[in-house]
Amino acid sequence: MLEIMTGVTLMFLLIFAGVMLREPRSLWSGVWFFLLMLDLAVLSVVTAAVYRDWLSENRIVIWLLTGLVLIAGLTVLAFPLFLLVMFIVEGVKLVRREGLSPSNLLSLLFALLWFGFIFIWPAVGTMQQGSLGLAVYFIVSFSAVYMLALMAMFVLSALLNLVHIRKRRRLDYIVVLGSGLDGSRVTPLLAARIDRGIQLLKYNPKARLILSGGQGPGEDLPEGEAMAAYAIEHGVPAERVIVERESSDTEENLRFSRRLMEGKRPRIAIATTAYHVFRALILAKRQGIRCVGFGAKTKWYFTLNATLREFAGYVSLTRKKHMIVLGTFAGLMLLIYVLTI
Repeated sequence: MLEIMTGVTLMFLLIFAGVMLREPRSLWSGVWFFLLMLDLAVLSVVTAAVYRDWLSENRIVIWLLTGLVLIAGLTVLAFPLFLLVMFIVEGVKLVRREGLSPSNLLSLLFALLWFGFIFIWPAVGTMQQGSLGLAVYFIVSFSAVYMLALMAMFVLSALLNLVHIRKRRRLDYIVVLGSGLDGSRVTPLLAARIDRGIQLLKYNPKARLILSGGQGPGEDLPEGEAMAAYAIEHGVPAERVIVERESSDTEENLRFSRRLMEGKRPRIAIATTAYHVFRALILAKRQGIRCVGFGAKTKWYFTLNATLREFAGYVSLTRKKHMIVLGTFAGLMLLIYVLTI
């Protein structure tokens, strides 16, 4: 049994490594990492069962394992409440510091929906008497659980795509994605992205910096020009700077920047805010652009809210496949209802 479990773990490890080496820009990176961690947990239990005689003679190890199991169990049980409290606290903090707006209310809205799903929705299920009511209840419940699981894999995959063992990658181009100007002034959020690009430039002496962004409402000049001025002011030689000034969104940032590059397969890195990296990589993948992503830090309370928006953007990009999954489940539930009557 232990040999089989060890073989399965090795297989999961090889698959996960293959995904990360070949194409980590998908939810499969998060899914296989989760399966690997789950398999390691099962392997630990099986190993403890096989060597129980040895463990029985080592009380310290037993108490240590018991403590770890209790901590893990309490963490799993407390996680929904922790998540709820975190979104409420950080949502209130965001509104107080950034102002009241629909986008800034995302964290509080998510917390409200999470509260309703944990504490109110189970009670709704107990009130369902007819088959149709139960079918609708299961459809809504499955949809909520599916979206939460999807969000968990999205966040996990996004984190994995932020992990880089080395910064020296012999890069040819580093694309810094724009995020808006305050008139002609580079905002702190955008400055952090440019600083991240400059940092990568120091580790890759042959690379050139592409500052990407057009002119939007309320901006006195194209973002790319303001970003280039900021980079040159901070020590980047002008000959290593390329300006892209026509794009209006992330997809155009990537497409128009690629047109400014030489060579069929240049080594490319994207520099943007950490929460934005994964969706930018997915958009690059859709355009056939091979690249890696590096994230710039930002305020935690802002990151939480922005991650929800990034996830909503990802769902919009991939909505067809999710509609198929949810529609199939809903169809099965309604079919069961029809058969029962």
